[in-house]
Amino acid sequence: MSESDTNESPHKVIANGQEVIFTDKQPDLLVCLEEANIEVHYHCRDGFCGACRVRLDKGQIRYPQGEPLAFVSEGEILPCCCVPTSDIELTID
Repeated sequence: MSESDTNESPHKVIANGQEVIFTDKQPDLLVCLEEANIEVHYHCRDGFCGACRVRLDKGQIRYPQGEPLAFVSEGEILPCCCVPTSDIELTID
């Protein structure tokens, strides 16, 4: 992670074409999406189950509590336990 990759917000989040803003008041990306009424399927909220898996099309994120335990394929992230470090674009199935 470079020095320019920080959690300083706000960051623009585009999810399935809908734009929302992530701020430091939101603990993770899932909360940001929920507050914007963007539906993401989830179970655990802690990175254990992987149910909230979405595709990161553009931008960077980080996992403040460390890498999640659930399997995540290349190009996928778990919004329940990550925060954006830049503007990002997501595809939510």
